[in-house]
Amino acid sequence: MTNTYAVILAAGQGTRMKSKLYKVLHPVCGMPMVEHVTGNVSQLGVEKIVTIVGHGAEKVREQLGDSSEYALQEEQLGTAHAVQQAASLIEGKPGTTLVVCGDTPLIRAETMQALLDHHKSTEAKATILTAITDNPAGYGRIIRDGSGQVSKIVEQKDASSDEQQVKEINTGTYCFDNEALFEALKLVSNDNVQGEYYLPDVIEILQKQSEIVSAYATDSFDETLGVNDRVALSQAEGIMRARIAEKHMRNGVSIIDPASTYISAEAEIGADTILYPNVIIEGRTVIGEDCFISSNSRIVSSVIGDRTEIRSSEVYNSSIGTDTAIGPFAHVRPDSNLGNEVKIGNFVEVKKSEVGNGSKVSHLSYIGDAEVGTNVNIGCGTITVNYDGKNKSLTKIEDDSFIGCNSNLIAPVTIGKGSYVAAGSTISKDVPEDALAIARARQENKDGYASKLNVKK
Repeated sequence: MTNTYAVILAAGQGTRMKSKLYKVLHPVCGMPMVEHVTGNVSQLGVEKIVTIVGHGAEKVREQLGDSSEYALQEEQLGTAHAVQQAASLIEGKPGTTLVVCGDTPLIRAETMQALLDHHKSTEAKATILTAITDNPAGYGRIIRDGSGQVSKIVEQKDASSDEQQVKEINTGTYCFDNEALFEALKLVSNDNVQGEYYLPDVIEILQKQSEIVSAYATDSFDETLGVNDRVALSQAEGIMRARIAEKHMRNGVSIIDPASTYISAEAEIGADTILYPNVIIEGRTVIGEDCFISSNSRIVSSVIGDRTEIRSSEVYNSSIGTDTAIGPFAHVRPDSNLGNEVKIGNFVEVKKSEVGNGSKVSHLSYIGDAEVGTNVNIGCGTITVNYDGKNKSLTKIEDDSFIGCNSNLIAPVTIGKGSYVAAGSTISKDVPEDALAIARARQENKDGYASKLNVKK
C-alpha cells in the first residue's frame, strides 16, 4: 500500500505480567503477541513497519527478524514519546501512519484495513479505532458532538458522571496523516501526574488546529483487547482459540469439541480431518486431508500426510507420510521421518530415525538413530542399542528384513536386505543379506532343580 506506514508500540516491560519474559513476547496460541500484530499489519501491504522496542529489544528483534524495522525507546516516557522514536525512519513522508499496540494480538487485518479506508474517505488528519462495550470501566471514552463527530477523548479518571455512561471507548489504535502526526508530536506536553507524553493528546492538538478527527467503530470489542496481565492473556488465548477452530471448521475440518482442542495459529489442517477432544496441535504443524487424530494426542511442528491416524500419541518435529498409523501411546521424537503405510504401534518410541514405506514397529520397541528400509517387520520388544555412554551410533535395517521379538541390535550394525534375526538375539555384528542371525545362549534344563531353589516350599 503506497505511502502507508505502521508503527507498532512494543517497548514496555509489562510489570503487571509478573514475568521474566517481556510482555509482547508472551504467546497467544503459540505465537508471540507482537508477531500476531506484525503479521496482520503485513497483510495490509504497508510500505514500512517500524516496531518501537525498549525492554527486551534484542529478544523482540530476534523474534520478528527482518519483517520490521526498529526504533529504540531507551526511556519509557509515554506513547507519544514512543511514536516519536520512529521519526528518523518516516517523519516528513507524505501518507498515512497506522499506530497499533504490540499487546493487541486480536485485531484482525480486515479491521485495520477498514480503519484505513474510513480514514481516507473522511479525509481526516486522525482517525481513532473505537469499540462499544457494556463495561467501559478503565477505558478512555469517545465523546461526540451533536453531528456525530469526535469532540474529545476523556480518560476514566477525568470523565464526568454523564461521560462515564458513554459506552464507546478508545482502543488505542489510530490512523494519522503522517506529516501532521510528527508535527503535532512536537507540541505534546508531559504536564500530567505521570510526567509522560500521551499519544491521545495529538487528537486534541489537531482539533485545536481545526483539523478533521474521525472515528471508526469496530463491531467486535473482543478484537481490541489489550493484554496487560495474565488474566487478559488467558482471555486473549480463549478468543484466539475459538477463532482458529472456527476457521478450520469452516474449511472442512471436524473438531468434535473445540473448547478442549488446542490449535496453534500457524497450523494448517486439510479437509475431512477429524480432531477428537483434548488434541493439542502446536507450532508450524501441517496435517493433510482425511486424517484421524484421537483424544490425548499432541503434535508439535510436524508434517502429517493424508489419511494418517494418530491415536493418543505424541509427535515432535518430525515428518509422517500418508496412510500411516501411529499409536496408541507412541512417542515420535524429533528428526524422525516415517514413510507411507508405516505402522508405529502401542508403546513404541522412535527417535531421529528413518522408517521406510510399509514397515511396521507394532509394539513395545525403541528405534533410535536408525535407518529402517521398506517392508521391514520389527518384532515386539526390539531395541536399537544406540548409545555406549559416550557416542550414539547408527543401526541400519535394510529392506524386507524381519527382526524377531526381544532383539537387541547393538549399534553400529547393519542388518542386510531380506535377512532374519531370531527372537531373543543380541546382534553385535553385521548380518549379511538373506542370512539368519541367531545370537542367544543355548537352553539347558536341569530336572528337579527348581525344588532346591524354592526353600519355602
